[in-house]
Amino acid sequence: MKIGVLKEIKKHEYRVGMTPTCVANYKRFGHELFIQKGAGLGAGFSDAEYQQAGAIILPTPQAISDTSDMIVKVKEPLPEEYNILRENQILFTYLHLAAAKELAEFLMNTNISCVAYETIELDDGSLPCLQPMSEIAGRLSIQQGAKYLEKPFGGRGILLGGVPGIRRGKIAILGGGIVGTNACKIASGIGAEVIVLDINPKRLAYLDDIFGSRITTLYSDHHTIKEVIKESDVVIGGVLITGKKAPKLISRNDLKTMKNGAVIVDVSIDQGGCLETSRPTTHDEPVYIEEGIVHYCVTNMPGVVALSSTLALTSQTTRYGIEIANKGLMKALQGSKPLQHGLNIFQGHCVHRNLAESLDLPYKPVQSLIE
Repeated sequence: MKIGVLKEIKKHEYRVGMTPTCVANYKRFGHELFIQKGAGLGAGFSDAEYQQAGAIILPTPQAISDTSDMIVKVKEPLPEEYNILRENQILFTYLHLAAAKELAEFLMNTNISCVAYETIELDDGSLPCLQPMSEIAGRLSIQQGAKYLEKPFGGRGILLGGVPGIRRGKIAILGGGIVGTNACKIASGIGAEVIVLDINPKRLAYLDDIFGSRITTLYSDHHTIKEVIKESDVVIGGVLITGKKAPKLISRNDLKTMKNGAVIVDVSIDQGGCLETSRPTTHDEPVYIEEGIVHYCVTNMPGVVALSSTLALTSQTTRYGIEIANKGLMKALQGSKPLQHGLNIFQGHCVHRNLAESLDLPYKPVQSLIE
């Protein structure tokens, strides 16, 4: 198969869909690799390194698309990239279409087959290609929350870990999944007071076993969330329903009860955000203030630690990309339940149930198309 890797054009997105090592792994199976000039520079990989691994460097996105059967990216295509995609190509990337109906409809109309990293799902419900970025985003969320609590950014001027003689900062984490667990690791490590809320009692018991008395776990409902955020200096939004829009857990009225200058880091923003007042931001202008509360809603948080993120991401995505390349998409889908879950758009149809429900699109079961 001919496989192309585009240079990311999203603001401050420095990750790349393949490393030179990934190229070498694909080449072992006889595939042809085409890398856009400069695609890996942000993550520290030179064109020469890709060439040494066996890739061909092409100068433009159009040249990559014209040559490739499968396009590998990190982030969803932006409108400037729509015109380079063509019918019957395979697109393998993060898509987060539940918050992007226009893109979903474009991909359906263009008859592109789209496998989304974030919905590849194993039998145990885990999301192997989303997990590494969730781990990184969870850890970064505390780092960013601590920074934007500083007074020059509009924050309360609180040191989360405190010092002897004053109270520690309080952090509320909404969602005890991968994001929440990794946020817990950093938050408890710096000595903050940490409360984790989740609707799954088994998950709360698991977190309680891991962290013990360093955190408090609470069953999540609207009343409890409202009570907890009133006293919190930082709130981390880390809820996820695979393929669906994030539920709105905090309303504008809820913000009015919070402490002026508190910070909310909405890691769920890729799926639409878990606050009524959330809107996507970039690393250029990462925060804004609503009702006196600092909102951090950057949609590509891991992009700023590009080398770590690229290595973590490709360690999971490469195996699935090679499976598609070796077998062709149809046979790969027939032999892989995880890839069936990962398929979002196929032959002009929306084939992921949760995505179809979120966007109010007609749903076509993937099994009816591949059997």
